[in-house]
Amino acid sequence: MMIPLSMVMSKLPKLQVLSASDHSSVVSLNLFVALLCACIVIGHLLEENRWVNESITALLIGVSTGVVILLISGGKSSHLLVFSEDLFFIYLLPPIIFNAGFQVKKKQFFVNFITIVMFGAIGTLVSCSIIAFGATQIFKKLDIGSLDIGDYLAIGAIFAATDSVCTLQVLNQDETPLLYSLVFGEGVVNDATSVVLFNAIQSFDLTHIDPRIALQFMGNFLYLFFSSTMLGVITGLLSAFIIKKLYFARHSTDREVALMMLMAYLSYILAELFYLSGILTVFFCGIVMSHYTWHNVTESSRVTTKHAFATLSFVCEIFIFLYVGMDALDIEKWRFVSDSPGTSVAVSSILLSLVMLGRAAFVFPLSFLSNLSKKNEREKISLQQQVIIWWAGLMRGAVSIALAYNQFTRSGHTQLRANAIMITSTISVVLVSTVVFGLMTKPLIRFLLPQKQTTSTTSIVSDPPSPKSVIVPLLGQDSEAELSGHEVRRPASIRDLLTTPTHTVHRYWRKFDNAFMRPVFGGRGFVPFVPGSPTERHNTQFQ
Repeated sequence: MMIPLSMVMSKLPKLQVLSASDHSSVVSLNLFVALLCACIVIGHLLEENRWVNESITALLIGVSTGVVILLISGGKSSHLLVFSEDLFFIYLLPPIIFNAGFQVKKKQFFVNFITIVMFGAIGTLVSCSIIAFGATQIFKKLDIGSLDIGDYLAIGAIFAATDSVCTLQVLNQDETPLLYSLVFGEGVVNDATSVVLFNAIQSFDLTHIDPRIALQFMGNFLYLFFSSTMLGVITGLLSAFIIKKLYFARHSTDREVALMMLMAYLSYILAELFYLSGILTVFFCGIVMSHYTWHNVTESSRVTTKHAFATLSFVCEIFIFLYVGMDALDIEKWRFVSDSPGTSVAVSSILLSLVMLGRAAFVFPLSFLSNLSKKNEREKISLQQQVIIWWAGLMRGAVSIALAYNQFTRSGHTQLRANAIMITSTISVVLVSTVVFGLMTKPLIRFLLPQKQTTSTTSIVSDPPSPKSVIVPLLGQDSEAELSGHEVRRPASIRDLLTTPTHTVHRYWRKFDNAFMRPVFGGRGFVPFVPGSPTERHNTQFQ
């Protein structure tokens, strides 16, 4: 069938417009990928720098790029890509949180679990209350526009969310294991609590506040916390059971690697599907997968998954900070506050002060309560460590920006002055807190915790080095000899159990794990031997 030439010619202008649009998108992606590569190269060159880390490098490169784009476009735009909450929450955040759970030192995390939950849940509520109350009292005296009670409560939830991504950059898990486990563990629970709190504020009718709303919120939070955790655990155990029983490596190691990655992402998507906390779900799925699933795959798959998860997490972290830097100069938001820059600076300063006050209000009191349950002085959180925990948790990041966009914009745009002021103030707080607090965290650790003290007192339960930990990369897990060869005395009373609960609970968990869990779901000690697999054929070929 012949197509008339006139019809073809009539379609050409549309095709040319489409082609031009596609070409501009390709140009933007090329520039963004080039910037990602530049961030990695510059971050490598600054690796030994005691002040700068890769997140701050990406942030500063993003701001610089935004200035250049702003000048080239004649003040029309400052970024290459449009910010999307779906892009952040669905695609960028899951690999970061999963890899953190996958590589976390589980003994450190669970020994400090009660303290972490206190900081992450109770601390977030305290911080949110102080920020919301302070904003309500102060912002009404400033001429920033109309904000209702829901907006003020949302501001509390937005700025109570710490930046767990930046924590990964400024704290070292090997040098300061206690600080890392407390600050990052708190950050994960804090992000989940902030998102749950934010969603609750948007869903509840705040015109009629009564005690039932508080009880309903607490019940909703407990339900989400335990349901999300269990979903992550179940998904991780399911992946371990499937890989242990089906021996994917007998045909291809690619299948078991692909299944691990997809099951990890499935846990997050399922949580979002059932309106649970995807952050908590994927974090605990990572912990369970590192304890069971990772040991059920072949050696080549272990190496592959370990580096694949770490690489995905690393690229997503750089992507987030690079974009936040570019989006900080979005001219549309700043145009609304150009007539009163003093108001915007005042709002940003007030919010930053409230963030510092709100964090101090729970870190020091809850650390005091945590120390009351510890008899050994070495197990207590010292004042120097409390100061570092307070300081390292002051950074705000992409979670705060995503929640602010959700509350104060519609499809990334805003036409109200008050909303524009809140967006620009959020961006300012994120930039200042990330750069200033991020730059000063490492020097502060070196000042308050000298090297000798860092290696001896930063962990509540220090993991002594063993030959096995050097020979087998167990992602920071505890050596089998340490767990089985060290007998812990049985508690003589309830008081004894409460004052030293971690050793006893850990001992009973190990017995249960070895007797029931590992025989079903595999784990350390279960090394699948698959004759005829690609790995086996490759090894025998060179023997």
